[in-house]
This record gives sequence, structure tokens and C-alpha cells, in this order.
Amino acid sequence: MARISKDMVIRDILAVDRGVVPILLQTGMHCLGCPSAQMETLEDAGMVHGMDDAEIDGLVDSINEYLENVSA
Repeated sequence: MARISKDMVIRDILAVDRGVVPILLQTGMHCLGCPSAQMETLEDAGMVHGMDDAEIDGLVDSINEYLENVSA
């Protein structure tokens, strides 16, 4: 089963499973195809979008929960 972490680059997270796009969009990350997504970590993107550490950790948990359910 794939898992992501907040130090992963957004591009790599999308490569794991494009099904995470709606989860990221719900947090306000609408620029998933922008050049920053090619080199910005999930943590960096979260901070740019005004998320605190707890919210970023919650986002990681949500994505990993999705990935667990997809592979089940």
C-alpha cells in the first residue's frame, strides 16, 4: 500500500494516485498543475495556503486514509 508524507513533492503525490486531487482541492490547493507543484512539498504548499502544522498533518492523514481504502 502506498503512503505519502508531508515532505513529498506534490508531483510525486499525484503520481501515487490521481484520486487524491479532490482531497487537495478541498483544502484550497487549486494550482496542482502549476510549476510550483513540480518542486514544492505538501508541507510547503500547505503553508503557502495558510495551513498550520495540525492541518497539514490532517491532510496527510486524509490522503493516506484514501489510499488505504483504494488498495483494500
